[in-house]
Amino acid sequence: MSASTSSGTTDALEPEKGPRAGPGAELLAALLDGMDAALCAFDADGTITHWNREAERILGWSAEEAVGRPGFAGWAVRRADAGEVQERLMAAMDGAGRRVHEFALLRKDGGRVLVRTQSAGVRGADGKPAGVYCAFGEVQAQIDLERSIALSEALLEDASWGVVLVDADLRPTVVNTHAARALGGGRTTLLGRPLGELIAQGVEDLEGALQHVLAEGAPPALGELWVTLRTAEGDRRRCWRSGFLRLTSPLAQEPVPLGVGWLFQDVTTEKLAAQEADRVRFRSNQLHRASRSASECEDPMEAATSYLDYALAGFADHALVDLVAGERLVRVAATPSGEPGPCLPVAGGGIPLRYAAGHPALQAVDRTGSVRASAGAGPGAGVWAAERQWPGDSVHALCAVLRSRGRTLGVVTFLRSAHRTAFERPDAAYAESVAVRVAAAVDLAQVVAADSAG
Repeated sequence: MSASTSSGTTDALEPEKGPRAGPGAELLAALLDGMDAALCAFDADGTITHWNREAERILGWSAEEAVGRPGFAGWAVRRADAGEVQERLMAAMDGAGRRVHEFALLRKDGGRVLVRTQSAGVRGADGKPAGVYCAFGEVQAQIDLERSIALSEALLEDASWGVVLVDADLRPTVVNTHAARALGGGRTTLLGRPLGELIAQGVEDLEGALQHVLAEGAPPALGELWVTLRTAEGDRRRCWRSGFLRLTSPLAQEPVPLGVGWLFQDVTTEKLAAQEADRVRFRSNQLHRASRSASECEDPMEAATSYLDYALAGFADHALVDLVAGERLVRVAATPSGEPGPCLPVAGGGIPLRYAAGHPALQAVDRTGSVRASAGAGPGAGVWAAERQWPGDSVHALCAVLRSRGRTLGVVTFLRSAHRTAFERPDAAYAESVAVRVAAAVDLAQVVAADSAG
């Protein structure tokens, strides 16, 4: 906001220097005219000495028309209000600090505009009051600014979304309370640290999204990012629904990226619930299809393997069926140990398996329930699987007992390779549902075989 004065007018705020002249006055005029707020000044008698371009823009009166007038009466303020306005403005000359007021001023075209003013006294070289300067702006613009500041403060303090501002080097510069809690740190301890120090997996996707926003702008819709966080309690897998905003300087003539605003919400619980619902629907549909297929099989053992073929889809890589023969278990059906394939009877079956004590299949028989096992961090997966007489790529196992008519008939074993996760409790429940159907078919096969032998 710069001030201009009419030709030959004495600067009342600098009484000892006389009329404006010289580099110092020119610099002052340039500074005042470059300000974003309207500014005017009064000498000790209330005469206007400065009037910048922003004041001209708001009220329409030029510096030549304003400077030298004795206050606002009759042109910038209604005469009925002029005395009160002038008194409140000039009161700042004898007080300390700034004073804030709101006035209705008159535009040159006759319209009224509500402004918020900040006025403060000016003292001369002798320390005595020399006048008042007054900065003002339209109240609506001020309210908009305050709303923007209030919004920023609310986002950075109380928002239920995480808010992180990152600079052009993709390092956090501002982190709100919600985001700090989600990232597992404090609002200040996270600042300036590379995102890779906070996120163990998924940081490439996040940084890729941030780089895209810096280069191209914000994407049109929200996205979901799966990340694994490093925490004191260990790694945590989270899903964040994220939105991004490119931040640019409002002061630059051309957009200059200042960084990216990243807003996110943890939707892990909802995503896992949706995934579980999809999984349950799929598995229920597979059991339904398996039951229809098995009902068309003349051979009960073919029906048993048909159940396993449908159960394997999206669940496991291999399936083995071991039946009780005296005190031992005998392998009667299995999927191929190499490429995926259907579960088929084992050629030349009938030779008892030499399972060592503590084998998961033997535990399942002893407990009359399900047993889960994984290779863990011990010997190589191939050694672990070979010791248990399973295919070499197996790293996770789930053994479910086959029970029918109150008798244990054997065990069905589901195996997963390294590209799948370990079996969990819901997987055991599904395996038991499959085992019930397989056991019924095996039982029927044994009854049919006994009748044929009789």
